[in-house]
Amino acid sequence: MINAYSRKKDGSTHLSTDFTVQEFACKDGSDPVFIDTELVALLQGIRTHFGRPVTVNSGFRTAAHNKAVGGVSDSQHCYGRAADIRVPGVSTEQLAAYAETLLPGTGGIGRYPAKGFVHVDVRKNRSRWTG
Repeated sequence: MINAYSRKKDGSTHLSTDFTVQEFACKDGSDPVFIDTELVALLQGIRTHFGRPVTVNSGFRTAAHNKAVGGVSDSQHCYGRAADIRVPGVSTEQLAAYAETLLPGTGGIGRYPAKGFVHVDVRKNRSRWTG
């Protein structure tokens, strides 16, 4: 389920044990922020597994910001279903491999080893790539 939040009103609201609304907000400073509850559960599972903070480099994006950063036009980020993440001390391959165990046959996983992050999303179909 995708929920809408206000960056200003709800920014410090906890979505799970370790994640707040602010972490998913678009980098352009806009309001509102859309976040899928499945995405939060996925990230919390990754956080719990590794026992280390998960940094959300990019969560929700407005269409304009997505275009400005070179995202694909139908990006899952624009629907609040995606996050580009890193975990300190965990390689992109280790992170992506664990995400595979949480998203068998579904979701998107993009490996970006040169940039040091993994894209994860909770789309219904399966998609895998290396950027």
